Amino acid sequence: MAREYKIEDYRNFGIMAHIDAGKTTTTERILYYTGKSHKIGEVHDGAATMDWMAQEQERGITITSAATTTFWKGRDGKKRRFNIIDTPGHVDFTIEVERSLRVLDGAVALLDANAGVEPQTETVWRQADKYKVPRMVFVNKMDKTGADFYRCVRMIRERLGATAIPVQIPIGAETELKGVIDLIEMKALVWQGEDLGASWDVLEIPADLLDKAKEFRESMIETAVEMDEAAMEAYLDGVEPDADTLRKLIRKGTVANIFVPILCGSAFKNKGVQPLLDAVVDFLPSPVDIPAIKGINPKDGSDMDRHADDSEPLSMLAFKLMDDQYGSLTFCRIYSGVLTAGLNVTNTVKDKKERIGRMLLMHAIEREEIKEAFAGDIVAVVGLKDTTTGDTLCDPSKPVILERMEFPEPVIEIAIEPKTKADQEKMGLALNRLAAEDPSFRVKTDFESGQTIMAGMGELHLDILVDRLKREFKVEANIGAPQVAYRETITRKFDADYTHKKQSGGSGQFARVKIIFEPNPDGEDFAFESKIVGGSVPKEYIPGVQKGIESVMNAGPVAGFPMLGVKATLYDGSYHDVDSSVLAFEIAARACFRENKNNLGAVLLEPIMSVEVVSPEEYTGSIIGDLTSRRGQVQGQDVRGNANVIEAMVPLANMFGYINTLRSMSQGRAQYTMQFDHYEQVPTALAQEIQSKLA
Repeated sequence: MAREYKIEDYRNFGIMAHIDAGKTTTTERILYYTGKSHKIGEVHDGAATMDWMAQEQERGITITSAATTTFWKGRDGKKRRFNIIDTPGHVDFTIEVERSLRVLDGAVALLDANAGVEPQTETVWRQADKYKVPRMVFVNKMDKTGADFYRCVRMIRERLGATAIPVQIPIGAETELKGVIDLIEMKALVWQGEDLGASWDVLEIPADLLDKAKEFRESMIETAVEMDEAAMEAYLDGVEPDADTLRKLIRKGTVANIFVPILCGSAFKNKGVQPLLDAVVDFLPSPVDIPAIKGINPKDGSDMDRHADDSEPLSMLAFKLMDDQYGSLTFCRIYSGVLTAGLNVTNTVKDKKERIGRMLLMHAIEREEIKEAFAGDIVAVVGLKDTTTGDTLCDPSKPVILERMEFPEPVIEIAIEPKTKADQEKMGLALNRLAAEDPSFRVKTDFESGQTIMAGMGELHLDILVDRLKREFKVEANIGAPQVAYRETITRKFDADYTHKKQSGGSGQFARVKIIFEPNPDGEDFAFESKIVGGSVPKEYIPGVQKGIESVMNAGPVAGFPMLGVKATLYDGSYHDVDSSVLAFEIAARACFRENKNNLGAVLLEPIMSVEVVSPEEYTGSIIGDLTSRRGQVQGQDVRGNANVIEAMVPLANMFGYINTLRSMSQGRAQYTMQFDHYEQVPTALAQEIQSKLA
């Protein structure tokens, strides 16, 4: 089957914003006007097409990014293919935004015309900067009380550090919003509102807005002509570029991430959505407008490129896993080549073979089965067995590993216990399923307590996962408070001597060991060395000595936590021809440590986290003060864009609930990441407090 739409006519874009800026509503309008929905779904009555998970319909927030394919006949009457990703706006779901941005070519950032640039707008903007995603802005909710388009433009310039060029300005605002002025064509677009915004009138610009329109148009042209020397010279000679040339210049600057076109309207009131779709065609890149994706050759580690071309070898990236009533779906972005149903491909990250079964084009919950997909497509593949988020699938004869996605370490942990025995097995399967879908969620077993620990990006993230356990997997569970995994080590060197003797008729047990215990100078692992010469301990018994010492490392003498950084050297001993055995030497070694544990200066260790806080400058002082009060040590400060970066080492025990403190300290504008760095000795007074709690 030949390609139906040329790759130049594809637009893969996402809609990103702060929570409640109207992302899902805008997507619903796009689906309606492009003919993919027969009725407009409203978020506040729980009928939105894109928000298909039960919790999303209840909470009115988008949790998983739903992908949808739709088509738009542009200004020139030519049909384009849109692959749209609707992303969440809550800070606990930034991982969804990251993985969406990774596979998109462009983005539309929505602003609430009243609130302007909000904290999560800054977060997703920085994420888009990281992946160099070209974007434009739609100032939404212009019908809202307090809507101020011009304030929003200032905030984009000041807070986001972007070169904003309005290509429209509003006609009226709040309840008086009538439409927009198109600064490229210098015409007024006015919606009458009788037919759900499907049609509008093109009129002359109202006299009272003409001067403002001219001023903004002049500024737009001055920025745009910088993209082309001939256009710049003509403009300086008094010749303005025509509308088509202007669009090409703005497109060039947008695709190069030099400036950001700004549009406005009200998705809810059906005003401004179609011009937004035209602008997606005009200004956002197709897959061939962006640089080739980089990868490495798994055989020799050399750099490789894959271009958006059907004739290149197949390469695609799995960017999301989802389980629904149809089975396990893997969302993939095809970067090069052609994918057909039944094809055998290689997962180069896992070094596994996969077979492509059914392929689906997604439209929120509806799906259409296809037999073939091409470079630039976003498809859902059914039934891949070993592929998880971030894996590369490719032609087995031309292997490549595409750039991996980076997933932050989870920052909050809770213990979870099934309420009944029947829930136990179900819970294990369910948690593994959720972890495969969501790389920012981890599950582990705490060996000291035997508890199952859930780790995620925030309290809302874990709340929703626990809710999904109940709803989708019918698992009832009790949730505990978060805990710290402490460790123990020794601080003194000690020469220990122990003899194990047991005589009870028949063959007995005998083993004598002389062992030096000391802190391991080479790191945190346990190290064992034998310096036996002359056969005082036969070599077949030495593994028993090592095993005996290793077994006591699981529970240290201070509070029963696992031990780190211990070195044991067996240098002498004795044995009995009849009564000695591997088991006897294992028992002797174990007892040798236990009998002498008070001579080793054992101490409690705690995990120290490397914390990075990114915040607007005005909150830096409070943030540093708070980190210091948490026993933190600030390592340094830096500037990134228009934000301050604070780096600190902080004990994990003092980081619980930090996200909420940080949000309230910075009005939600600061964000942080943390990951484990090293273990450090717990101060004596605190160690005694921990011991008495555990006693």
